[in-house]
Amino acid sequence: MIEAVMLWNEPNNLSHWDFGLDKDWSLFGGMVCQASAAIRAERPQLAQVLGGISPIDPSFIRRMSELGVVDAVDAIGVHGFPLDWNHWTIDEWPQKLSDIRAVTDKPIWVSEVGASSFGADEVQEFGLERTAEILIPLVDHIHWYSLYDLPKAWPATTRHREAEGSAYYRHFYMGLVRENDQPKPALKKFAELAPRMGICQWVHYEDHRLPGMIQLLRDLGVRKLRTGLSWADFGRPNALAWFDKQMAALENFDVTVTFCFTPENKGILPHHTSPPVEPREFADFCASMVRRYVC
Repeated sequence: MIEAVMLWNEPNNLSHWDFGLDKDWSLFGGMVCQASAAIRAERPQLAQVLGGISPIDPSFIRRMSELGVVDAVDAIGVHGFPLDWNHWTIDEWPQKLSDIRAVTDKPIWVSEVGASSFGADEVQEFGLERTAEILIPLVDHIHWYSLYDLPKAWPATTRHREAEGSAYYRHFYMGLVRENDQPKPALKKFAELAPRMGICQWVHYEDHRLPGMIQLLRDLGVRKLRTGLSWADFGRPNALAWFDKQMAALENFDVTVTFCFTPENKGILPHHTSPPVEPREFADFCASMVRRYVC
């Protein structure tokens, strides 16, 4: 079951939206408002979430309010990784949520939170336990990132890649399961926390891990799953057949589907982070996906 749709992913992060081309966020705001209206026309009761922001920045939410985006959606997503990338500590989570609640009365979803095992497995274990302790009493939706490590042969979705040093390589150690399918110590702890915590796991185009992922999520008792349908992938050969296979496999979970990433031939610049030349085309993509996959 699709529980909600999320409009974009980390829009205030340069690796996911080129705000050099959109310095006042008006292009992003206009695109999201068009997409939201198109989704409402298809499925009025479907929950819509503003793509999880990273960094957690109340000034960005104020700007989204000015542009009508906050009124258009039902909840605000936030992402936090204080043990890996953020310049704040894990115990500051309550203040970060309060900062957003000060500028909007919409519910807050923690749509990505995680800790890598880059330095040590014990760091990830601590991060999971402390995150659950802090966040479960404060928010209804928590998606832990992620189930699987990113395979080292795949690039992480970030702009400068290896030039980022250890910050880049942490992307490959965020899973509870290693690339060779061996569980990390934190996996056992997560089984105790599900279903109070969900999982954020991106299913890549023709992802060979999909069958194993479904079985492991069931074994863990996960109910809530966040993943994505990439507009940038929509133009690939047999994309719709792959989307059908992916969504059929996920039908027994409460799924939040993220719509994001611009096809190279649709952007102002030929890059997945670019604002589209025609925002209506993103809205049309979103509408077609909910028409196809939301009962």
